[in-house]
Amino acid sequence: MNYTKEQIWKFLAEIPDPEIPVITIEELGVLRDVEIQPEKVIVTITPTYTGCPAMKLFEDEIILALKNKGIENVELKMVYSPAWTTDWMTEKAREKLTQYGIAPPVKGTQDKGVLFSSGSKVVKCPRCNSENTTLKSQFGSTACKALYRCNDCLEPFDYFKCI
Repeated sequence: MNYTKEQIWKFLAEIPDPEIPVITIEELGVLRDVEIQPEKVIVTITPTYTGCPAMKLFEDEIILALKNKGIENVELKMVYSPAWTTDWMTEKAREKLTQYGIAPPVKGTQDKGVLFSSGSKVVKCPRCNSENTTLKSQFGSTACKALYRCNDCLEPFDYFKCI
């Protein structure tokens, strides 16, 4: 194996999120580290949400990407602390989400207002950029999204929840 850590990182940085294919696992903040040992490559990832079905696909795609580069011995290391947060998403990922029609998470991981019925965050419509939106359901198309509706353009849209 004649690859550097940077080269391996670059291979992995191109892997798309299986649920939101316009962003990569690097942009999402799941890819945490790459370590090269004499006999293997160790890739450290942090899961987004507990029980996220995409994590198995992340693992499979990481192994496949490296096997396609001739790296056969790959160890995946799952790190839970510190816990993943939407603050780890890059600005590029947030822009891509908006272009894809998903409202990106509002900056900051404190999204507990729904638990205490206090204050509501402003979620902009990714279609018309209106701030006049309404939460319809805390449960969207996947566990990491909530369903909103724009009161101006009348379109429903997903919001990537903060954690």
